[in-house]
Amino acid sequence: MKHARGAAALFGCLMLASCAYPRQEDDAFVASVRSIEPSVVFLTMRVPPQDRKDRFDDAYGTGIVVASGDWGSDILTAQHVIEGAWDLHVTLSTHQKVPATVIAYDETTDVALVRTSRAHLPVAKLGSSAHLRDAIGRVVGLVGYPIPDEFDDERLGLAASLASGRLSSVRNDALEITIPIVPGESGGPVFIADTGEIIGLTNSRFDDEKSIGFATPIDDAKAFLNKHDAEHGF
Repeated sequence: MKHARGAAALFGCLMLASCAYPRQEDDAFVASVRSIEPSVVFLTMRVPPQDRKDRFDDAYGTGIVVASGDWGSDILTAQHVIEGAWDLHVTLSTHQKVPATVIAYDETTDVALVRTSRAHLPVAKLGSSAHLRDAIGRVVGLVGYPIPDEFDDERLGLAASLASGRLSSVRNDALEITIPIVPGESGGPVFIADTGEIIGLTNSRFDDEKSIGFATPIDDAKAFLNKHDAEHGF
């Protein structure tokens, strides 16, 4: 009887816990983040210095693993992130840091393809941006690495961050989102919150109005991949 009473008490505690934490409306959003985050990587590199007295500047950005196999892995990011870069490295979601090389880029669409020899990484599933005018007003999310040097200075550690907002407009060759894009997040995935469908690649914001962010439509990025990465399924 003693063991029976203990089991009954444990069952009661579990039932109470389940009642204390009922299913939330944003559970689908949380699931979307969990499915996308393992494919999001942190890019670090050196770039030509702004001050001629310096040898180089450190730069960084975000990328998404879009293909992976025995041969290695391909990562999609924004072209302006890797412009003029050397000593390029990718930090994976496991915090492992590996060297990488720029394979292709397109300045017009602001997308680039980076390759690492690290094999069998989690791959993000890209969605479509073809019918997003019907989705204006939907909640969207962004996973990226904002101002990593500031987090490092405060000894807060390296980790991807989530930001959320709304798809506010579909413009010429750009998605407008109510997410203030900050340095380090460029190249990160923009996705529909409740479905996890990746619809864009973060690229810029207005200097005078930082609350307005922009992303490259994912269909433009997929067209780039079809041209430069057809051997890996595009």
